[in-house]
Amino acid sequence: MNPIQALSREFSVSETRIEAVIALLDEGNTVPFIARYRKEKTGAMDDVTLRRLEERLSYLRSLETRREEVRHTIEELGKMTPELAERLDKATILAEIEDIYLPFRPKRRTRAGIAREKGLEPLAEKLLLQDQTDPLTEAASFIDAEKGVETAEDALQGAMDIVAEDISDNADHRGELRRLFRKEGLFRTVAAKDAELGVYAMYEDFSQKIAAIPSHRVLAADRGEKEGVLKVTALPEEGLALQLLTRALVKENSPWAPYMTRTVEDSYRRLLCPSLEREIRGELTDAAHESAITLFSENLKNLLLCPPVKGKTVLGFDPGYRTGCKLAVVDPTGKVLTTGVIYPTKPREDVRGAEETLLSLFEKYGVDVVAIGNGTASGESELFVSELIRKKDLSVKYAMVSESGASVYSASPLGAEEFPDFDVTVRSAVSIARRLQDPLAELVKIDPKSIGVGQYQHDMKPARLSAALEGVVENCVNRVGVDLNTASFMLLSYVAGLTKTTAKAIVAHREAKGAFRSREELKKVKGIGPAAFRQCAGFLRIPGGTEELDNTGVHPESYEAARGLLSRLKAKAGQPLAASYEAAGKKALAEVLGVGEMTLTDIVLELEKPGRDLRDDLEMPPLRSGALTLEELKDGEEYDGTVRNVCDFGAFVDIGVHQDGLVHISQLSDRFVKHPSQVVSVGQRVRVRVLSVDRVKKKISLTMKGLNKN
Repeated sequence: MNPIQALSREFSVSETRIEAVIALLDEGNTVPFIARYRKEKTGAMDDVTLRRLEERLSYLRSLETRREEVRHTIEELGKMTPELAERLDKATILAEIEDIYLPFRPKRRTRAGIAREKGLEPLAEKLLLQDQTDPLTEAASFIDAEKGVETAEDALQGAMDIVAEDISDNADHRGELRRLFRKEGLFRTVAAKDAELGVYAMYEDFSQKIAAIPSHRVLAADRGEKEGVLKVTALPEEGLALQLLTRALVKENSPWAPYMTRTVEDSYRRLLCPSLEREIRGELTDAAHESAITLFSENLKNLLLCPPVKGKTVLGFDPGYRTGCKLAVVDPTGKVLTTGVIYPTKPREDVRGAEETLLSLFEKYGVDVVAIGNGTASGESELFVSELIRKKDLSVKYAMVSESGASVYSASPLGAEEFPDFDVTVRSAVSIARRLQDPLAELVKIDPKSIGVGQYQHDMKPARLSAALEGVVENCVNRVGVDLNTASFMLLSYVAGLTKTTAKAIVAHREAKGAFRSREELKKVKGIGPAAFRQCAGFLRIPGGTEELDNTGVHPESYEAARGLLSRLKAKAGQPLAASYEAAGKKALAEVLGVGEMTLTDIVLELEKPGRDLRDDLEMPPLRSGALTLEELKDGEEYDGTVRNVCDFGAFVDIGVHQDGLVHISQLSDRFVKHPSQVVSVGQRVRVRVLSVDRVKKKISLTMKGLNKN
């Protein structure tokens, strides 16, 4: 199978484009670099498509390797036939190749193997043939006490064991049954004996077609099974499976038919069914994991690309009870100005002292916004801050900030390295403040799995999940661009072409030699060779440097074209260029300047807005001055909210109460919604109406029907 042809069909892209992408990847180019700076070769494939293509290419290459291994093994055994070779060549998935290899795979000692040792294979061939001879008469000739074949029935049983294994090893039968499992099989869960179901109550006696089971239910059932609460099966009706095999294998009018029927039943129940059920369960779990990872990745991307709150002095407020609420004032550049602790919550409830401390900090440092973490004691903390703002008629605003992963960062070696003199909880307050100022720059310091915008992430294969999420972080960092002179080493480490080692080398060079004045100076950093420079340079920004193009997304390899464009249009960077660019003729200009049209269009966009941040075009996070309580919510009232998480069954929305409300998938839109991600995304502002409030369980049910354009 030709990988280029296969990928061309799968992605609906010309073979020429596929070949170009493969060549670029094989040359060591990164996905962000290819997506951004090689659009003419790829046809402007985006980074998500390129990563999928890279993964599929890796799979197809592994498939080819396995195909050749199987071919070589069968040829060495002297069992290769033209038919086998053709089937091997046509196999398009790994399961098909393994089915072909199964009869030749070395086996542990089985019932069939023992029967073969007893010389019963000729009788097995007669059983398969099912002619008009008498089975017992034929079997009697194989009686051999020394070999342990005492009776004709013993001989027939051995023959049946051999045929049962052969049926199980047959690729055609396995393929037909596999299709039956997928099409007609039922995914069923029942409660384990004496199990306390708890959150798994709906799965006490649950069933759904395998073909229709949603990913989140597979994941829930898998977890319940792992915890010993549920028993799970994924099977078609046994009668359907036996009918399929019997129709293909049993000759009704033969004296051998009863024996063959028993053989088919044994083969299915003992060998085929357990094997295929494991395989189908594995497929369902793998597909559910991929679905969850895809959703997690999309949520993470939207969270990382939430707009920063720029130019504000922020007070990070990490709520707590016994140990108090930790404070950290951070200036607009992210520098920590001061830290502290107050005790407005139980058990001390020193509200007056806490108010005095906050008012002093507001005045001394010119605090614009209070960023309140949404964890323990956040409800009381929000009420305290909002009441202080109302009572003193302050211009200060506040925002609720997700603190998922903040404690992970605070206790990490990176947190200790960044703030060695700070207590763990104070580091959390700093992280909360900086998350509001620049979500991307701060969240890259935290393991993506700990950020809290996925579902069942702890059940995923760690390596696969990490690879996917790190790819998302890398894409986001490179889409936004990074200030070379202010970025942390963790942020730099996600820039295409850089590693943690080279990122640390950049920071060390910056601290020793001072700020970088140009991208060219990067070449003086240890570990940044020509290849690394080519990959990373376009994603790094230097505001106020010696070269104005260094503060744009224009790659150094295109500087000459960019200058030529400005000269021909008689314009300067920062001026509107699109109209004159169109008037001058894009194609002609591209040919004269020696670049592709898509590249030149990107150059124009960058020159129009040097230093632009794509997140600036997005809606700012809500800054509040008043708080709501769960008790104040009433059915039918409408609120503006922010989507905090999207999962398979709906979206969780923050409406200014400590507890996020759930908009079930059925309440997201007036039209049918196949998946919530079609309608909402993390960070999106939405209008919602309260359907119901359960104050005991602290659950809020919301609807978006009739309130949003979607």
